[in-house]
Amino acid sequence: MRSGLFRAVSALVLLATAAMAAEWDPRTFATANTLELRTVGADEGEHWSTVWLVVVDDQVYVRLGSRAAGRIEKNATAPYVGVRVLGRRFDRVKGVSAPEYVDRVAQAMGAKYWSDVLLHYMSHPMTLRLVPEGEGDRQR
Repeated sequence: MRSGLFRAVSALVLLATAAMAAEWDPRTFATANTLELRTVGADEGEHWSTVWLVVVDDQVYVRLGSRAAGRIEKNATAPYVGVRVLGRRFDRVKGVSAPEYVDRVAQAMGAKYWSDVLLHYMSHPMTLRLVPEGEGDRQR
């Protein structure tokens, strides 16, 4: 009986993961101005940070300032964060460090956001590619 229950639960988890990956749509997300990242800190608990996003090579990227980068580094659910974008919520999205995309993401941010003309001079110690659970770490 337990093995049947385990198989049923496993199948539901796989279906839910596949459904989440199917809803993850970088081309649609490119129309959004911001998304929210959820981290969990030992002292502060759950925290949602609102950040700009860009889509490069059909992947979602965010460029983080010092405060948000610090939360990512101390995130109790690492490497996973939560993401809310365009009314959709994703609870297990892997934040993959993307230092090789720093320049391309900065250029895309400058093209998308007029106020980046000032903000790009500020410190952005972390650039992340956001990869929903089930897609793996697609490198491009």
